[in-house]
This record gives sequence, structure tokens and C-alpha cells, in this order.
Amino acid sequence: MSALEGVKAVILAGGRGTRLHPFTVTFPKPLMPLGDTPVVDTLLQRLRRFGCRDVTLTLGHLAELTKAYFAQRDTAYGEMKLRFVQELEPTGTAGSLSLVPELNSTFITMNGDVLTDLDFGELVRAHREQGAILTIATHQKPVKIDLGVLKLDGDGTVVDYIEKPQHVYPVSMGIYVYEPRVLRYIEPGKYLDFPDLVLKLIRAGEHVHAHRTDCLWLDIGRPDDYARAQELHAEERSRFAHV
Repeated sequence: MSALEGVKAVILAGGRGTRLHPFTVTFPKPLMPLGDTPVVDTLLQRLRRFGCRDVTLTLGHLAELTKAYFAQRDTAYGEMKLRFVQELEPTGTAGSLSLVPELNSTFITMNGDVLTDLDFGELVRAHREQGAILTIATHQKPVKIDLGVLKLDGDGTVVDYIEKPQHVYPVSMGIYVYEPRVLRYIEPGKYLDFPDLVLKLIRAGEHVHAHRTDCLWLDIGRPDDYARAQELHAEERSRFAHV
């Protein structure tokens, strides 16, 4: 049995990609190329590798261009069924899930602009073992403050000086596993971003789990990560493609 057999996937592909302007003004972010392959295609092939056969893409900005691309590739994904849901008005990174039909069992959701070699099967297994309503794939992200940081006491006396400190934080990779009852917390037609959904779940006493991983993860929406992703995809194409 494949790791994602029977698990549906939703790819959030409707964002405007403002961090990659001006490229994404006339070009949808999920179709930003890695070599000759759009990043969303790389994600789909990765899902296919793990046995996922049912994927819905939520579309918004320049949706018709994304649909046109996939119309030319209707035989490229074997038995994988692709569906599209188009937002007329933005409903947020969580609100758009209310538009996706038949999410009646555990499902996986991800942003359409990530490059990763995450083990999707291990992510789903951890989610189920934890009995969580929502699991967030997390990555340790170092953040360097390129300044001298002062530690002060109450009256302004300098008690320490730290030159260019670096901190490491667990950050969301934009990849999640949901139980369908999460949808009870999402009001159809209302705008709701993912961080606000997480807070709603926590306040309601629900179990939200963080799945820690040291896998490769690049956020294509960040120019530096996009440049690195181009290099990696050229060097290790088989790492991300279907085999």
C-alpha cells in the first residue's frame, strides 16, 4: 500500500506572489519555472511518488493561465485526478478549503510554491499517531540579526552586548495534514488565513501537532530561496521528480 493511498491533497495555488514581483504580475506563482518545470508540477510529481491520486488546486490570481498549462498535460500524471477550484474573491489560505468538495477523510494541504523532499508518508503517519486535528510540517530556520544587540536593565544601563546574534525558530513549511472536522471551524465565504485557523483550534482545545523535520525545504516565494531552488533542481532533478 502506498503511503498516501486514499489521501487527498489540496495545493493552494491562488496567491499573487508579491515577493517575486515583477515576474508574478503577469505570471502565476505556481508556474514559476525550475529549469523547464513549473514548481507546482514538481510538487505534483512528488505527491504521485507517494501514491496520492486525487489533487485539487485552489486558484485565484491568473487562474486561467494555470488551467491552460494543465490542459496541455492531461496525460502527464498517470492515474492522478486533478481538479480545480477557483475563488472569485480571496478567502485566505484556510478559507479556500471550504470550497473544496469531498474532504471527508484525512487530507494533506500545501502551498503551491515550495520545493521539498519531505517524506509525505512519514508526515501522515506522525499525524495519525498523534491523534491531531491538524499537523504542521516544521523546519528549523536560523535568523541572523545583522546588528549589535544590546541588553539593558530597567534604567537603560547596558549590561550585555551581543554582536550579530543568530536565533533558530521552528517555522511552518506551508505543508499540513488535516482531519476533516477542521472544516467546522472554517465558515464558508469568510476570509480566514491559516495562522488565524491555528489560533481558533488552540483556543477550542484541539490538538495541533508540529512535525519536525530536517528535510530540504525552500520557499519559492522568497527570491533567495528561488535562486537556490533553481540550482538544486538542475543538480538533483531526480530527487524531486517521479520515478
